[in-house]
Amino acid sequence: MTERILAADTADGATDRPPPARFAYDRHTWKEIAHLLANLPVSLVGFTYVVTVLFTGAFLTLTVIGFPLLAAGLMGARQLGKLERGRARGLLGVRVDEPSPLPLRGQGGFFAQLWMSLKDPVGWRTVLYEFMRLPWGLVTFTVTLVSLFVLWPVLPYIARGLANADRAMVRGLLSPSDELERRIAELESDRGVVVDTAAADLRRI
Repeated sequence: MTERILAADTADGATDRPPPARFAYDRHTWKEIAHLLANLPVSLVGFTYVVTVLFTGAFLTLTVIGFPLLAAGLMGARQLGKLERGRARGLLGVRVDEPSPLPLRGQGGFFAQLWMSLKDPVGWRTVLYEFMRLPWGLVTFTVTLVSLFVLWPVLPYIARGLANADRAMVRGLLSPSDELERRIAELESDRGVVVDTAAADLRRI
């Protein structure tokens, strides 16, 4: 049964490890090439967002509206990270779990929620990812496009090497934060204790 499931996963390209690169262009190679060519336009969007929204928010922290704008920018960066994880899953076969949403409800009011958003490790790591992607996207786009016309016999090997670097970036910067997941688990546990205690008090009454 396990072998059947693994075989099915390999058939639909859902495994985390693609087959070895070959001179022949299989669908895994074409997916990697598509991902590398899309890096430049996608990274331009992400870099523009980060520079515009987050730098503006950071500059306006001298005023009242700066911190909420910066927090909103980090929440938007989370959505960019979600799109990048989806693109990596679809084209590179990278399986990265989605991070848990911030537990903003019941966090002691507006300022507590604002502070939690500002120190969100998932948002900040996504910002770092988007900063790194622009020069990397330019490199991957240029090398892949030139190789399509000049080095096409060995392009599968070039694409595999570049795609593996992309896989490492996604796993390293867009994976869930251990600290955040631990904090969310603690909050859920505390909430469960409070609910159980309240239910016990009601039964005694």
